Amino acid sequence: MNPEQPTPSGPSPRQTLSYLRRLFSTYGLEAKSKLGQNFLIDINLLDLIVRAGELTTADTVLEVGTGTGSLTAKLAEVAGHVVTVEIDSSLAPVAREIVGPRDNVTYLHGDCLAKKSVLNPDMIAAWDAVPGKKKLIANLPYVIATPLISNLLVSRDDIDRMVVMVQWEIAERLKATVNTKDYNALSVLVQSIADVETVRKVLPTNFFPQPKVDSAIVLIKSNPEKRKLVGDVVKFRNFLRALYIHRRKSLRQALVGFPTGRIDKEVVDAKLKELGIDSAGRAESLDIPTHLRLCEAFG
Repeated sequence: MNPEQPTPSGPSPRQTLSYLRRLFSTYGLEAKSKLGQNFLIDINLLDLIVRAGELTTADTVLEVGTGTGSLTAKLAEVAGHVVTVEIDSSLAPVAREIVGPRDNVTYLHGDCLAKKSVLNPDMIAAWDAVPGKKKLIANLPYVIATPLISNLLVSRDDIDRMVVMVQWEIAERLKATVNTKDYNALSVLVQSIADVETVRKVLPTNFFPQPKVDSAIVLIKSNPEKRKLVGDVVKFRNFLRALYIHRRKSLRQALVGFPTGRIDKEVVDAKLKELGIDSAGRAESLDIPTHLRLCEAFG
C-alpha cells in the first residue's frame, strides 16, 4: 500500500445519483459486482453514519472502501484524520474529485485483508501512524464485512467504536440473541466484547447500483468490562470457530469431534455434567457466560 497525503481544500460536492452517473460517464467506469460495489446515494444516510460516529478532531478514522469518496469527504470535515482504503485503483480519480485535496486524508490502495483471518499490516501501520482515538466508519463491501469486523475486534482493544453499513443478514447475526436462527459464533464473539445496535435499516433503493438485499447501519461499541471477562479473546474466537463448525450437532458430538483434537466421550460427558450443561443441547442454545465456561473447560 502506498499512502498519499493531499493538501487542504474546501467542502466537497454532495453526491447524488445524477452526479455519480456523470462522474462514472466522465471516467468511463462501471460498478464491479465482484468487488461488492454499491455506492450510497442518500445524503441523509451519509450524514447519519457520520453522526453515529460522534466524531471530533481527536479521532483517527479508518474507512474501508473509499469508493467515490462521498463518505470520506464528510468524515474528513469533522475527524482529525481519515485513513481510507480502496482495492479498486480505477476509483482513485473519482474519489479525489469528490474529496478534494485535504491534508487530513491518507489514501491507500489495496485489500484490507492480507488473507481471510489476517488484516493488511500496511493498513494497520498507516492507521497507527496517526495519533488519535481509533474508529472504523465505513460503507463496507459486503464480501469482507464479517472478517474485517471480527479481526479488528479480536486484535485491537483500542477501537472506540465501529459504524458500518453491512448486509441486513449480517446485522441480524451481530445482534442475534440465544435460541434464534441468526445466533451463531459471530453473535457470541462480537457480543462478548462489544455492545451492538442497529442504527437504521437501509433499502436497496438508497444505492447505485441497487443491491439485491436490504442493508443496515450498525453501531458496535467496544466494552472493556466484557473484554476483561473473556480474557484471551483469540483463544475464545478459535474455540467458537471449532464449536460451530457443525452447529446442528449436539454439544457432545461437537466436542468429541473437535477439529483441534478428538476428546474421549467419557471426558466430555463428565465435564458437561460438572458444568451443569445438557450434552444433548446445541451451542446455539447457550448464552455467552456458558460459552465462556465451555471454553475454559475445553478450549
